[in-house]
Amino acid sequence: MRRRVLLGAAAAGLGLTGFDLSVRDGVLNQCLGAMPAALRDDPRVRGVWQGLDAAKVWDTHIHVFGDGDSGSGLWFNPRMSRLRNPVEYLRRKIYINASCIDDRPGRIDSSFVEHLLAQCREMPRGFKAMLFAFDWARDEAGAPMQELSTYYAGDEHVAGLATQHPAHLEWVASVHPYDPRALDRLEAAAARGARAVKWLPTAQNIDPASPRCDPFYAKLAAWKLPLITHAGDEQAVVGFGEHLGNPLRLRRPLDAGVRIVVAHCASLGHGDEIEAKAGSGAKPSNFDLFVRLMDEPQYRQTLYGDISAVVQSNRVDVIPTLLARRDWQGRLLNGSDYPLPGVVPLIDLRKLAARGLLAADRVEPLLRLRHHNVLLFDFVLKRSLALNGQRFADEVFQTAPFFPR
Repeated sequence: MRRRVLLGAAAAGLGLTGFDLSVRDGVLNQCLGAMPAALRDDPRVRGVWQGLDAAKVWDTHIHVFGDGDSGSGLWFNPRMSRLRNPVEYLRRKIYINASCIDDRPGRIDSSFVEHLLAQCREMPRGFKAMLFAFDWARDEAGAPMQELSTYYAGDEHVAGLATQHPAHLEWVASVHPYDPRALDRLEAAAARGARAVKWLPTAQNIDPASPRCDPFYAKLAAWKLPLITHAGDEQAVVGFGEHLGNPLRLRRPLDAGVRIVVAHCASLGHGDEIEAKAGSGAKPSNFDLFVRLMDEPQYRQTLYGDISAVVQSNRVDVIPTLLARRDWQGRLLNGSDYPLPGVVPLIDLRKLAARGLLAADRVEPLLRLRHHNVLLFDFVLKRSLALNGQRFADEVFQTAPFFPR
């Protein structure tokens, strides 16, 4: 009974009420610290690096958060710290645990960075993590809407982390296109070495299909700066409407020549058939809409997908297609969606094995690895996936060449 209560609480905190999560491997990340030598040297862990140039292996999807206790400007919505908002309170606690943050006052910001760097240092030399800034939700005039924002991570702070730790970190700006200062901010981010721009339209109130974004797209295309944008349903943060995550709304930046990386390959939910004739009533999956765009010849050089989070139990249905599409391998980028792989109930290793996607002998080391190093856990898991002898190609993990400065 207690495990069912914990499972229900975890699901509610992540916005997954009614979803079949598993607690057979526990609920909490045990945050055990550095890997023991036996696990580090296990051939099932060490062997996944074979054939890769570690200097080209960048995790392209890392979230940064904190409460600003270091003067960083990081911000959690205060309602997430109040027990009278139990779902959001629990959501914050889940993120804190997944990233092994020390939740004592004055330690939140710094312990996030310390633990992330410790995980990076356990990777082969050359590996890097790409840190995401995260702009405010903004209204139609571009003013911040703090009360409707879940968290905030400013460009200045995230860029500073990459500058302080260049051996391990790169950074991705987050500039809301409705901000009256958007083009100036974008130019400043590019000058500071941002590798891309990150949007989460459903959480930030951005319509990618709006003509008001055209000047922003023109700058991105001219500077060859990729846009990493969430598509599909969003369950981790407060949203403004799932219609904003419809992959078809990305035609506008694609037609403007922007290189687009669709986070999670749009692997949740269904989208309106906004390009169909009126009255068709069709509502395909967002992943099917992503597939449609990927298969259109005019986007072969500009449309990409990241495979972050596809190992979560609510997304695994897309894995067979992603593995089978050998023509897509050069257009897929690996990222972890850190810290979410540290949310234990989200990823059911035994279910992946039962579906024939993961060899049974890989489950045991992965179960242990997750509690020592979330970044490496996600990487080893993705490298171990296979179906009918097909794995993700090496180039899916060697992502650095996609982000030239």
